[in-house]
Amino acid sequence: MAINYVTEAGLKKMQEELTQLESVERPKISRQIAEARDKGDLSENAEYDAAREAQGLLEMRIAKLKDILANSRVLDASKIDISQVQILNKVTIMNAKTKAKMTYNIVPETEADLKSGKLSVSTPIAQGLLGKKVGDKVDIKVPSGIMTFEIIEIGI
Repeated sequence: MAINYVTEAGLKKMQEELTQLESVERPKISRQIAEARDKGDLSENAEYDAAREAQGLLEMRIAKLKDILANSRVLDASKIDISQVQILNKVTIMNAKTKAKMTYNIVPETEADLKSGKLSVSTPIAQGLLGKKVGDKVDIKVPSGIMTFEIIEIGI
């Protein structure tokens, strides 16, 4: 499995989710299965089937989170270089055509949230910006075609 780079906040969020799933959700589903089982014939019991399916999905999520956490390495924001675009940088870019400015934080995939300006490092825009410097113009292939962006500022 590949190493997952995460921020300290991202790691904490995943650990909290794992704790919630194991200590709250898992016992809740176990109770639902027990209650459904007590109702009799399991062959025609939709509640039982639904609870078992929910349990399977929950256990998959728990296993996936444990795997991600086991292979995660925390990125130290204080050691981030701002001379060129890289993960954990805050990047301000300008669309060369519309002159619209946008600011994004380049984050690991597990922490992406476009509404709050957190752009996954695996997106075409982030991939196109990586390694570039302030003043560079970058042509990036997006679903609607090729867009040109200029890097205005790189920060943390």
